[in-house]
Amino acid sequence: MVTAERLIGARFLFDGAGGIIVETEAYLRDDPASHSFRGPTRANAAMFGPPGHAYVYRSYGLHWCFNVVCAGHGAVLLRALAPETGLEAMATRRGGTSRLCSGPGRLTQALGIEGRHDGLDLRLPPFRFLERAERPEIVIGPRIGITRAADMPLRFGLAGSPFLSRPFPRP
Repeated sequence: MVTAERLIGARFLFDGAGGIIVETEAYLRDDPASHSFRGPTRANAAMFGPPGHAYVYRSYGLHWCFNVVCAGHGAVLLRALAPETGLEAMATRRGGTSRLCSGPGRLTQALGIEGRHDGLDLRLPPFRFLERAERPEIVIGPRIGITRAADMPLRFGLAGSPFLSRPFPRP
């Protein structure tokens, strides 16, 4: 959970394109919504490898989702970025600029992240993370797009960002 919150406001670049991370979701080892909950498989092997690697999977057979593997077989899903760098390339991959990186599928499509990037070390190119200079105002709420353990407050967002995949519920 700490990583999911710490990534808000950091910059993420993939092959020179990217922006500020504005939304994440945490998935813990003992969490029934986590892909690691039932143990290792060929599909989730990256979650059982070293922290700081990519876990990339296909969601509903439609789009790729990008996660940062954390200690303890958990992961943090990047849900949205405020696009800053490589806008033309991202728009070309997405077929336009509407909601360019707002949602995990749009984010991976815009950046060009695919299954072949699963298990790669995030400290090496084509990945680049730049830590945030200061802690921004962060909102916390339930995760979205899942059915199991959806009510857990493990979704984190940059307060006031227009680039969130969906607004957070009001307190």
